[in-house]
Amino acid sequence: MKPVPNKGVLDIDVYVPGKSQAPAGIKLHKLSSNETPLGPPPAAREAALAAAANLEFYPDGQATRLKQAIAETHGLNPQNILCGNGSDELLGLLCQCYLSPGDEAIHTEHGFLVYHIQILARGATPVVAPEKDARTDVDAILARVTEKTKLVFLANPNNPTGTYIPFDEVRRLHAGLPPHVILVLDAAYAEYVRRNDYGAGIELVSDFQNVVMTRTFSKIYGLAALRIGWMYGPEEIVSTLDRVRGPFNLNAMAIAAGAAAIRDRAFLDKAVAFNAEWLEWTTKALEGLGLSVTPSVGNFILIHFPGMPGKGAAEADAFLTARGYILRRVAGYGFPNALRMSIGTEEANRGVVAALDEFLQGGTA
Repeated sequence: MKPVPNKGVLDIDVYVPGKSQAPAGIKLHKLSSNETPLGPPPAAREAALAAAANLEFYPDGQATRLKQAIAETHGLNPQNILCGNGSDELLGLLCQCYLSPGDEAIHTEHGFLVYHIQILARGATPVVAPEKDARTDVDAILARVTEKTKLVFLANPNNPTGTYIPFDEVRRLHAGLPPHVILVLDAAYAEYVRRNDYGAGIELVSDFQNVVMTRTFSKIYGLAALRIGWMYGPEEIVSTLDRVRGPFNLNAMAIAAGAAAIRDRAFLDKAVAFNAEWLEWTTKALEGLGLSVTPSVGNFILIHFPGMPGKGAAEADAFLTARGYILRRVAGYGFPNALRMSIGTEEANRGVVAALDEFLQGGTA
């Protein structure tokens, strides 16, 4: 006799984050976790440091200051907002509250691995919908909806592909779902998208009772270390999750920094412009080397390598790592011969292109 974990837990492969170390004596350019090269807004850093002066006190358990800042920025009702320890916590709470053994939840073929992990952790069954050309296929999702389906996860834009579907397609997906199925719109990279046909999901959440949208401060706002996420949803769903979350799930520095960051519009505009410039430059430069790059609207790109011996993703990764350029292997996402590269500083972006040029010309690690 010994303790036995819940059904599904031992079927989970442990999540492996992007590498964060370069060889000794080599300058590190960490491009493996989609972090911004610009850092956080100065006001957010100052707010966090000010909050650190009172570490003996518990934080506001409702994150009121942060909710109000989010609500004012996006024109929302604070009652429809729930903040979490990163959006990962909120995704997990949705599974905790709405999935039981025997239920099903759908995610796409190359969707964020946390969906799969959290579904299994609740003893439910993950159902994988294939994609078309690394893009969400709405019809494939709808074809897999059954009476057991309780949640549908849609990362838009998706990680690690950087692709998105237009908001009309998101609406079509929602229209095809039964009213008891919750559509979870993961918009972690929404701030980077500059497409006229894109929508993060706010309007859909406002109009229906079975849609939620999650967002994060880890990407464009540069606050990944503080773990701040938020969800916009119907009051009934927000209230449900609020009952089971940890009572102090956001720390005081996160609340203060998040509230300051989201109000800094000038910083946001600067970050968007920087990413747009270097996303385009890096994509074209890599394509100029003969590599295939999946078109991205996020702050990262998916680079595909030729299948010839010695020129695959594994060899390229070793070559880049030896020179301090740390990219992300994505075999676990269904891309065994690709690397995901976060858009970094000018030095890092140019350095990766130069190193890959050398690699393709026959260089060795």
